[in-house]
Amino acid sequence: MGEMKKLFDEGKIKYIGLSEASASTIRRAHAVHPISAVQLEWSLWSRDVEEDIVPTCRELGIGIVAYSPLGRGFFSSGPKLVENLSQDDYRKDLPRFHPENLKDNSNIFERVNKIAARKGCTPSQLALAWVHHQGSNVCPIPGTTKIENLNQNMGALSVKLTPEEMAELEAIASVDAVKGDRYGANLPTWKDSETPPLSSWEA
Repeated sequence: MGEMKKLFDEGKIKYIGLSEASASTIRRAHAVHPISAVQLEWSLWSRDVEEDIVPTCRELGIGIVAYSPLGRGFFSSGPKLVENLSQDDYRKDLPRFHPENLKDNSNIFERVNKIAARKGCTPSQLALAWVHHQGSNVCPIPGTTKIENLNQNMGALSVKLTPEEMAELEAIASVDAVKGDRYGANLPTWKDSETPPLSSWEA
């Protein structure tokens, strides 16, 4: 962060952001130079960041860039997504798409889908709207490769959720309800990115 601050002071960069950083790392980095945004995975089925990281960002006035707000595409079509993945699609290796977890996670999708039908929108629009409703400092970035998906994602801006509906969705997709880890053991997340204490560094 000290080196990044030098680049800022030299006018070579305008902003500094972090990705998959722990709450303590965010605080340490922000103390050296203001962090503009933190990128993290946040969706109805990736909510572990809500305990420490999201509150830390809000306390420090840091924007949140929420990637995979549709649960790696799961809230677009549910278990059908897995059936249509190509052999080389990395999502086949994600624990949440494994057969032993997919049944429980499919139940979550079906319950979200019922609420979407009640709201007159698609499940993906509902899931995206849920992220939108997390606050003005949150910017979801759904992966989009088709114009029709882009238009559908934009339609999520018109989906208004009441506090009761937000709570209903959160009860359906609680941290305990979602089965399987985000990634396999070989892919690190913010849980594996704790910065060692400065006192432990060698000169």
